Amino acid sequence: MILLQTIDLSKQFGDVHACDRVNFTVNKGEFLSLVGSNGAGKTSLVNLISGHLAPDSGRILFEGTDVTFARIHERIRAGIARSFQIVNLFDVLTVFDNVALSIFSRERKIVKIAALADLDRDVRREALDVLSQFGLAAKSAVPAGGLAQGERKLLDVALAYALRPKLLFLDEPTSGVSTREKTQIMDTVSSVVRAGAVTAVIIEHDMDVVFRYSDRIVMMHEGKFLADGTPQEIRANKNVANILLGAPLSA
Repeated sequence: MILLQTIDLSKQFGDVHACDRVNFTVNKGEFLSLVGSNGAGKTSLVNLISGHLAPDSGRILFEGTDVTFARIHERIRAGIARSFQIVNLFDVLTVFDNVALSIFSRERKIVKIAALADLDRDVRREALDVLSQFGLAAKSAVPAGGLAQGERKLLDVALAYALRPKLLFLDEPTSGVSTREKTQIMDTVSSVVRAGAVTAVIIEHDMDVVFRYSDRIVMMHEGKFLADGTPQEIRANKNVANILLGAPLSA
């Protein structure tokens, strides 16, 4: 079942075609990786879908509804959420309060910053549950600015997940962390989104991560789609190997 579809979606910056009549589908329940070299158009595509950019032409359909010109908060309410490559947290607030604020925002509740979720039992219970799922419950009282980089990455994903999305975009969820931390982060993220029946799309440069966790891989090149297939199909695709890695992929 198709959850998201773009039809001839285009965005141009001067002479650069960031997205060139892109036809993109995301199926409900899949874990999809969006790959490509720097400047291929991956982040521009996600920015268009999430409402951070307006397209020059084309359409975006989410669950069959046209959201091409919907505002960001309307897309979040419909079920589209995202994390960012550069983590965007409230560093002076605790880990718990960061998640609580995300829940308050989703529910459009009025929040008093001094107290946050202390007087809202439902928000407190849900925030602690989200932190537990992401392995961050023990750090709930720690200021977000005091977390290690891998923990900050997980918290950023947790904030997006707390919005209860149907479709979650993750922009470079493992950038800037060690190989060991990458595995820990992706094991956690994959487990949580699959258990929650959330459809996920990740932008990722680490092909080991991509091949290990993806149901489907889509490669962009110069604003267009070059390949779309299973990890096995992408691994065997010589065009992908030559453009992405500069040499054929090893078996």
